[in-house]
Amino acid sequence: MITHPASVAPAQNVPHAEIAQGVIVSVPIKTVAGLNAREHWRTRQRRVKHERQSVAWALTCAQLPSLPVTVLMTRLSPGTLDSDNLQGACKAVRDAVADALGVSDNHPLIDWRYGQEKCPRGQFGVRIVIAPGVSR
Repeated sequence: MITHPASVAPAQNVPHAEIAQGVIVSVPIKTVAGLNAREHWRTRQRRVKHERQSVAWALTCAQLPSLPVTVLMTRLSPGTLDSDNLQGACKAVRDAVADALGVSDNHPLIDWRYGQEKCPRGQFGVRIVIAPGVSR
């Protein structure tokens, strides 16, 4: 089934959709600006563990494409972040996606891309699009 990435919203109860040998997964997690978050180390550890486990569970049923891939992580939130905080907020998601692909997150055959979309207050999530891609 081919689905345009913009048509999958985090409020839908669809765990994943396949797109031309790729996959779209929406995960209802609330990401924070990791670089500017002033939190106790145990609180941070629990949050990161929850984010990684949520993404891992969402990707267990998905048929992931083989490398090389392009991964687009779109943060859905009422507010926006600058580019370095956006990458920091998605770090646990990136680690979980790399684990699901069976490689480290600095693997040269993965092209990581980041985006963000505003949504109504009280809604949040991360949309992950994993599509076959050419290596850089």
